[in-house]
Amino acid sequence: MLSYPERIYPVGRLDKESEGLILMTNQGDLVNKIMRSTNAHEKEYIVTVDKVLTDEFIKQMSEGVWLEELERKTLPCKVRKQGERRFSIILTQGLNRQIRRMCQACGYRVHLLRRVRIMNIQLGGLKTGEYRKITGEEYKRLIKLLEGSTSLSKSDRRGKRYVAFHSKNEDQVNKWKQRSGE
Repeated sequence: MLSYPERIYPVGRLDKESEGLILMTNQGDLVNKIMRSTNAHEKEYIVTVDKVLTDEFIKQMSEGVWLEELERKTLPCKVRKQGERRFSIILTQGLNRQIRRMCQACGYRVHLLRRVRIMNIQLGGLKTGEYRKITGEEYKRLIKLLEGSTSLSKSDRRGKRYVAFHSKNEDQVNKWKQRSGE
């Protein structure tokens, strides 16, 4: 995918029909702080849909949409109309295929979905397959925005235990879980 002199990992992902900004790093703690939905870091997308946008659609998307297949409502987000069939959306939540599902629930189909920003990092004029380093003031601002963010999941923050366990079969694991209250 990317020819880079060090081993680096993506911060999040895009579904195969989407395009746009993906941050890459070798700093695991940074990845976790950006990706934890409880940290509420902004990700911005430009979306083109199959029908003319209505005020009702913009309102529904902004207030959160009930997603039947996930049995939950999305968090409120910022939605701004940019054209007859194009809008920008800023999410702080990262559900799988969230924007596509939200649009579908409102009766629209996504034609183009491009992530253009993660926190303060902008896609800008980068073409497909190109990359640039995040340095200087941009990097300092990113680190500043991450202050107070946690890299721990909710279960980690609750003190959930992790153990190494060598088992010959699933029954042994289930018995251990029952005994330990897991």
